[in-house]
Amino acid sequence: MNQKIKKIFAILSILLFVIACGKDNPVNGCENCGVDDSIQADYNPQPYELNIPDWMPDPSIPEDNPITKAGVELGRHLFFDPILSADSSMSCASCHNPQLSFTDGQAVSTGIVGLAGTRSSMSLVNLAFNTNGFFWDGRAATLEEQALIPVEDHIEMDESWPNVEKKLQRHTNYPAMFREAFGISKKSEITKELTVKAIAQFERTLISADSRYDRVIWLNDGWPTDSERRGQQLFFFEELPQNQQHPGCSHCHFAPTFTDNNFKNNGLDDVDDLNDFSDLGRGGVINNIYDNGKFRVPSLRNISLTAPYMHDGRFETLEEVLDHYSSGGHGVINEDPNIQPFTLSEQDKKDLISFLEMLTDTSFVNNPDFQSPFK
Repeated sequence: MNQKIKKIFAILSILLFVIACGKDNPVNGCENCGVDDSIQADYNPQPYELNIPDWMPDPSIPEDNPITKAGVELGRHLFFDPILSADSSMSCASCHNPQLSFTDGQAVSTGIVGLAGTRSSMSLVNLAFNTNGFFWDGRAATLEEQALIPVEDHIEMDESWPNVEKKLQRHTNYPAMFREAFGISKKSEITKELTVKAIAQFERTLISADSRYDRVIWLNDGWPTDSERRGQQLFFFEELPQNQQHPGCSHCHFAPTFTDNNFKNNGLDDVDDLNDFSDLGRGGVINNIYDNGKFRVPSLRNISLTAPYMHDGRFETLEEVLDHYSSGGHGVINEDPNIQPFTLSEQDKKDLISFLEMLTDTSFVNNPDFQSPFK
């Protein structure tokens, strides 16, 4: 075979190799042939110490996702970055604004395609203490599982996780941040599982325990006003004189987290049959008719910042919420037994709201560690 024929065969071999590479996976294959997939960054994870005072419970941290400084910082970036949405217009923070105790001030939230959801954005306060599922209906067992769902929800971010993974792998900064947080060595090792682990780490740092209530009650720093003291007595059933009517708020919203993290029918809807609820809530998840119309008991910490109220945002003010509870519900068979009518004077309502405003933690909503890193 002469030299000319040998050169032709060599050229054909190269062309066939290039064509074959072009058919491979665009991220892990030969679309990037010759491009270095390795990540140039150090991996030296340092533990992140949660700032939890003695009066708060122990956090629930999964063994396979310990909290590190690098993991939290990566999670903070991902939480505030609209890269997770299909058109890069919406981030987790779009529905969870730090200044509103990580809610959005809307009755129900709207996603990137302009469709309104059916439920109100929940506060992300003190999620590290919850071991009983997430969302209003508890359909996600862990924070990691919870963070997976909004990305692919058509009403919310309307993106696919494979596309998100590609965007993160090709990003200028994220590969190094993923290596620093999780020790991966290749960009192609960035996955949805690691992404939600980082977001969950950040969310577990969102601890609120520095309200005026905490300082007065737990640190003996100052005194409640007369109105706050009366509201406290109304709120906590045990503090009222015997036989006096009471709201019984603390049956479900007890200190120090001001929630029991359970699911209850709090008497919002009057239905003839348990299948008649427009939103089945917990029952729609576990397929138990007696859980229809039940929703998570939210924390009352920072409650004055999170209007409107209830799972569907139907009440605009705390006064409306108190009016609802004093009415005593509708007597639906699975209503919580603590939903009973009671009398509240206008002064009682003012006093209760004064107490609830003691739960506002301005250091939490203004904490620079909880704000967007892109400002």
